[in-house]
Amino acid sequence: MIAPSGRQIEIVHGDQRAVVVEVGGGLREYTLNGRKVLDGYGADEMSCSGRGQVLIPWPNRIQDGRYSFDGQEHQLPIDDIAEQDAIHGLVRWASWTARELAEHRVVMEHVLHPRPGYPFSLALSVEYGLSEEGLCVRTTATNCGTRPCPYGSGNHPYLAVSERVDPLRLRVPARTILRADERGIPVGRLPVEGTDYDFRRPRTIGATVLDHAFTDLERGADGRARIELRDQDRGDGVTLWVDETYPYVMVFTGDPLPDVRRRSLAVEPMTCPPNAFRSGRDLLRLEPGQPFSSSWGIDPGPRSAP
Repeated sequence: MIAPSGRQIEIVHGDQRAVVVEVGGGLREYTLNGRKVLDGYGADEMSCSGRGQVLIPWPNRIQDGRYSFDGQEHQLPIDDIAEQDAIHGLVRWASWTARELAEHRVVMEHVLHPRPGYPFSLALSVEYGLSEEGLCVRTTATNCGTRPCPYGSGNHPYLAVSERVDPLRLRVPARTILRADERGIPVGRLPVEGTDYDFRRPRTIGATVLDHAFTDLERGADGRARIELRDQDRGDGVTLWVDETYPYVMVFTGDPLPDVRRRSLAVEPMTCPPNAFRSGRDLLRLEPGQPFSSSWGIDPGPRSAP
């Protein structure tokens, strides 16, 4: 029998364990000393609500699935029926191959061939590695076609600290959020100061509903921006970091989705905002032969020595 998510690739380092899957090349599970760090899914299940998925060649959505690039119009399949959008890219359900595998790391690879709506070629690799710093995910895309292509990427982990997100303290070091319409399409920018979305200092999530792209991220000397989620009572917590190639993070309490509703927090690194294929904002243009790499990771908290 074949698991719904295909081959299961386990990597370990000390008390850390992660499971990467063939279908979509995503991250199904990540634990520290048996404690869940991510709200994943079972080996006998499909990924749902985007859990752990790789979002390439665009994160989030494209309005009506239509965009223009270099003077040509393109129409992508509509896979968010309710909103009539193309959502989360083209590789979530594709088969990926483990090309490099060691006890503590794996490199998953996939070639995205031209298709209606995206007539471009990308060679993709995603490296998952465990170390004393936690989990690091490095994504590389190379334009292996003969003409320039539009590109963006993201990932969709749900951070798990307790059974509900409401009592948790959240820090998002962002000065700005994107204002969106009822379809989730950005229509402007809003400073977080004085709003319910100002999490620059840690504070309790409470009843706040989050489904927002945060940007203008404050970064450390290493160039990383860190999003922190903490349970003050138990002392548990997790930190997700993004490097400078990710100007945006989508933060989502999952309210519309019964399987994840307010029990975990999606923190989604994005190289470009929603609808970037149409707006062009921070959309990457890869020339033939040009690679682009981006990294994010998770510090799951104190751990034992390996």
